[in-house]
Amino acid sequence: MSSAQPPSPPMKPHERSLPLKVGTRGSPLALVQTRGFLTLLRKLCPVLRSMDVFEEHAIQTTGDAVQNCRLADIGGKGLFAKEIHEALADGRIDFAVHSLKDLETELPAGIVLACTLAREDARDALILGPDCGPVDPTNPVAALPEGAVIGTSSVRRQAQLLHARPDLNIVLLRGNVQTRLEKLARGDCAATLLALAGLRRMGLETRASAILEPDIMVPAAGQGIVGVTVRANDTALREMLAGIEDPDAHSVATAERALLAQLDGSCRTPIGGHATLHPNGTLRLTGLVARADGSFLLKHDISGPAVDAARLGAALGEHLRAAAPRDIFA
Repeated sequence: MSSAQPPSPPMKPHERSLPLKVGTRGSPLALVQTRGFLTLLRKLCPVLRSMDVFEEHAIQTTGDAVQNCRLADIGGKGLFAKEIHEALADGRIDFAVHSLKDLETELPAGIVLACTLAREDARDALILGPDCGPVDPTNPVAALPEGAVIGTSSVRRQAQLLHARPDLNIVLLRGNVQTRLEKLARGDCAATLLALAGLRRMGLETRASAILEPDIMVPAAGQGIVGVTVRANDTALREMLAGIEDPDAHSVATAERALLAQLDGSCRTPIGGHATLHPNGTLRLTGLVARADGSFLLKHDISGPAVDAARLGAALGEHLRAAAPRDIFA
């Protein structure tokens, strides 16, 4: 007769070694997002309300450390998560909190996206420097001065701006929200663009000179959504995180990330993806691919049941890939 013992049931979060360690980038915005996530966890699980149950670990990523070149030149946007996921994989942290738009579509082995939090506003904001006059909010891009210098590190924003206004002069502008606003204030450029979600979370929404609607500037896939990754075998934490998963955010994120995965573009490929949900359960997804110089831009929509979010994203991505010139994805 076998003497083998049955496997022990998974530990509940409060039964494991405390504190639970939460990894994040060290920027002010990343810390605000992480603390918002922890607030939700404390509301979900009363036993976790003690302030010493969680321990923040601000991890410097390569994407944050190297500021003098585009991400595409040093390995892509996954560099905002690489070191954080290394810490997660080897057990130095238990959760990792990300801006979903900065999270690669194919995660490292053994790591999963365990939950997505309710989406903030997905739109981009145009911020003008002190030397610019007022902008018509109904057509803000058209109202920029001839030849204006626009600072951004996003090829998605660059391509859409140059497609609408080939006269604009795009220069590299990187850094966290405060750093970019400081560079704008000192005259490094006449205007810049930032995610409205980040401005709102930082209490800086009033700095936006105009909000760009998605039909003018298609947002990045996942923009405005916070995603949390954990180890795939950490059943207890995955079950707990399911309790704060926002179903609407999950649906739109699934569609947008499926689109992105199908296109399989690099950081040099301007790609946009924006999904919206309708009360009748229909999901509408807009996808965009372009050349960075704005000389080509293709935008298309697809709609269908929200339960088919992954299929819709993949189908739209396949359509855009087939219709775009091959060099777009080189």
